[in-house]
Amino acid sequence: MASTALPQVFGVSRSLTGRAWRWRGGNMDLGQGYLADGEAIVRQILLARGVAAEDLQRHLSPTLRDFLPDPSEFNDMDIAADRIAQAVLSGERITIYGDYDVDGATSSALLIRLLRDLGVEAGYYIPDRLLEGYGPSGEALVKLAEAGSSLIVTVDCGAMAHEALAMASDAGVDVIVVDHHKCSPDLPRAAALVNPNRLDENDLAAAHGHLAAVGVAFLLAIALVRTLRAQGFFEDRKEPDLFALLDVVALGTVADVAALHGLNRAFVAQGLKVMARRDNIGMSALIDASRLKRAPVCSDLGFALGPRINAGGRVGESTLGVRLLTAMDPEEARSIAAQLSALNDERRAIEAEVQQAAEEQLAGQHNRAVHVLAARGWHPGVIGIVAGRIKEKTGKPSLVIALDKENGEGKGSGRSISGVDLGAAIIRAREEGLLVKGGGHAMAAGLTVLEDKLDAFADWLDDHLAGAVSRAGENSEMLLDLAVAPGGLTPELVEALDGGGPYGVGWPGPRVAVGPVRLVKCDIVGTDHVRLIASGDDGKSFKGIAFRSAESDMGQALLHASRGRRLWLAGRVKIDDWGSRPQAELHLEDAAFAD
Repeated sequence: MASTALPQVFGVSRSLTGRAWRWRGGNMDLGQGYLADGEAIVRQILLARGVAAEDLQRHLSPTLRDFLPDPSEFNDMDIAADRIAQAVLSGERITIYGDYDVDGATSSALLIRLLRDLGVEAGYYIPDRLLEGYGPSGEALVKLAEAGSSLIVTVDCGAMAHEALAMASDAGVDVIVVDHHKCSPDLPRAAALVNPNRLDENDLAAAHGHLAAVGVAFLLAIALVRTLRAQGFFEDRKEPDLFALLDVVALGTVADVAALHGLNRAFVAQGLKVMARRDNIGMSALIDASRLKRAPVCSDLGFALGPRINAGGRVGESTLGVRLLTAMDPEEARSIAAQLSALNDERRAIEAEVQQAAEEQLAGQHNRAVHVLAARGWHPGVIGIVAGRIKEKTGKPSLVIALDKENGEGKGSGRSISGVDLGAAIIRAREEGLLVKGGGHAMAAGLTVLEDKLDAFADWLDDHLAGAVSRAGENSEMLLDLAVAPGGLTPELVEALDGGGPYGVGWPGPRVAVGPVRLVKCDIVGTDHVRLIASGDDGKSFKGIAFRSAESDMGQALLHASRGRRLWLAGRVKIDDWGSRPQAELHLEDAAFAD
């Protein structure tokens, strides 16, 4: 049954953000009774996310053993493993060609570390975002071949690099593509192309289309070790510990916003355990540079560790992430991690400038189904982040394009909303001649466009996506997992909810409704965050914060229009451990008047 047919929670048909409130699963209005059976909450969370009742145990504690497919099910996987095994056995020069983001850095680091354990010191090549852009460059591949590489493995790129791979093939170098981005029906010339999103994949492999490239690379690692084992390679040497690589798999998976269901949940759950051991010198330095005083949790990968790795590719040196994650000297690792932290601070400042300029263009696009914002001089390294911010602000797919100051060629990055496949639209626009390059997946895409085709491209997007955007808006809902009275907002509740994790895209963290409450205090903290203290009819109070919401309709209502009126508040429950004892607080996502 569609969620729109389910009863509204507390009768909220239009909240302060314009959404209807509905239960994600069954009614879990618990008041303060949740402590009676904390495990029941976790079971309900799993059921509400599509887990069958008979499959609950497997999902309660996701392991690789329960979710890992046979890598040989994937097209070209065995061909790729055989070719790399041949290179290992014959001592060929191997180069890993990775994308400049976290997924590319972790995928590259995984294969470099694996090959190092196999006795091969692989080279690596990470393109410069500003000078070379996304994807393999034919010129770069040919130069690597001329420098002695007989095998190149591209990771997190290459699925649509027809011209570049043709140049490499003509130069006599074998290229293996390990990717997860959308493919066209015609595949580029490569020794092997491993990608669960190939259009000719079988059902089992295609079911893993949500993997990040680093997840695909891990499957290739399994296939390679298995191939070498069959050839007697490990008769006189120790097999590499593949599980030790799961820390980078977890980081790349979360930072690339891959859907955290099925195998990805197992990757992240087990990867966090590996990360906590801090055996990886570079990862340990990254954790310290992020000023984490505890073992990382899933959210840290996306908000603390990942942005630092990304900063190198965005505003600094593109190789820093790979160098850090493959470092063998602790002092070198600490130096690189500190450099990445400084670059991340620089990235924040640049991002704020571009975002302000992009938001100034929004006023003239209120009738647009898809926002296309462009200007000369914007830093290409932050456009993806800004596109995400604009998407969050407007609730519409958004593309931010940095136009070159001299030739006007634009490098763009887009972020979409649920129900609108932006990647497919970008690929189609490229095929129709509106773009120089373009690709991606449903929720994110990248492109290159000529300035004189920018208006036509924006109009084309509006024509082709307006229906999907409209339908997505009509079905705008806030899905809730449970409701409690203010007194039920406790650290014990947070602990119980954490039992259903790790949470992320495709496996959303539980949303909790709390109330009814009155606001005791409400003000702005930082730049535009709304901070509040709420008190309920049960005499209990709690803290809450709504990030980047001071100028929104909800933020303004909380600050000015809600004094004395009772409210329902909804969001994620987190632990505030700044005081002498931990307390639960609400990270507010929505609110509605209760009377």
